Amino acid sequence: MAEYDIGEPQSCKGIAEGVENSNYMLATTRGTYFLTLYEKRVDPRDLPFFLGLMDHLAARGIPCPTPLHGRDGRALRTLADRPAAIITFLPGLWPRRILVDHCGPVGTALARLHLAASDFALKRPNALSVAGWRPLMDASRERAHEVAPGLADELGTDLAALERDWPADLPAGVIHADLFQDNVLFLHDKLSGLIDFYFACNDLLAYDIAVCLNAWCFEPDRSFNVTKARALVGGYQQVRPLSAAERAALPLLARGAAMRFLLTRLYDWLHTPPGAMVKRKDPMECLAWLRFHRSIASADGYGL
Repeated sequence: MAEYDIGEPQSCKGIAEGVENSNYMLATTRGTYFLTLYEKRVDPRDLPFFLGLMDHLAARGIPCPTPLHGRDGRALRTLADRPAAIITFLPGLWPRRILVDHCGPVGTALARLHLAASDFALKRPNALSVAGWRPLMDASRERAHEVAPGLADELGTDLAALERDWPADLPAGVIHADLFQDNVLFLHDKLSGLIDFYFACNDLLAYDIAVCLNAWCFEPDRSFNVTKARALVGGYQQVRPLSAAERAALPLLARGAAMRFLLTRLYDWLHTPPGAMVKRKDPMECLAWLRFHRSIASADGYGL
């Protein structure tokens, strides 16, 4: 705390949410902040990208947390033998029940993020794009049947198709890559913040939309809500219209996004040690997404 100009500490309380890092709510005589300790799953070499991106986006009007810089000008430090940073606190709550009215603002905010990041100088490849899926599949293949009979064979067929057909010539740039509902804050029914940029990377812009179609447009019974999809993509296109090629690729990209989250959830489901302080997420939810997108022939299936 002595390395910052943010007042005296009043309390520091651990936050249970989040599986990648250790997070604390830090209250001082000047305000409320987040203290984040970056754990083993985050490569320290990526931290200048993540922290620099948040600074860049905030300077361009995107409502996102920003890392505090100490008296020496540095944002990244070491605490308890881990890389650490103090981040500004954003007001708001993430929606526990997704409504159509949430989806349009999320699409609009995503498009604004893409445009604001277009001149961000640092690069970070997406380690969890199509080239990274087969190693995850191979690591879980032998035990995939514990989650669902025949799962490995089903995923193998989809994975081969995705590897064969994945587009390479669509508009690309910095994407959030993980804009699920717990990473979007609302305050008084208005979107107040985008958080958790620790999967951000350079990839296809439309892939980010595909992630959001999975995250925001499926109901608790795993049925797809076309009205929510129309609102989300419509909100995006008010700011950045999709090209014809992006629209045509949307079903394949959405299928790939479902595969990405299915494989990471499957790996965690099978490999998380008993008693670990991590809440595993159900990979079968993503299998329902994957099967739905497999049945979609064009963007018309998303209400476009």
